[in-house]
Amino acid sequence: MSKEIKLDDYAFLVSETDEKGKILFANDDFCEVSGFTIDELIGSPHNIVRHKDMPKAAFKSLWGTVKKGEIWTGYVKNATKDGDFYWVFATIFPTITSDGTKGFLSCRRKASDEEIATYTKIYKDLRAKEI
Repeated sequence: MSKEIKLDDYAFLVSETDEKGKILFANDDFCEVSGFTIDELIGSPHNIVRHKDMPKAAFKSLWGTVKKGEIWTGYVKNATKDGDFYWVFATIFPTITSDGTKGFLSCRRKASDEEIATYTKIYKDLRAKEI
């Protein structure tokens, strides 16, 4: 049975991806919370931490927003390497990577218990409509 991992109040998870979502950078907080080493993350698709409870509509909104060059914010339930999960409030910025190509910078902080409760219900309802 998976359990929720609560982020530290000061945790700030940062990652950078290329235009297709392949991880180019991950900070120590992201590695620690996700349970993946930096070597496991670099070059992997960012959806390596996607939790099965996340509705497709949330990622459709995310990709639709950032591909237009706009900033996306929202709540995300992620999976750890060991099968546990954690919630974050994410802000994703379109950016130019160090090699001059388009990419995305994702900055994430701890979601509150109230935010988690709200989005657990919203996402459950959205997933039910997808079936």
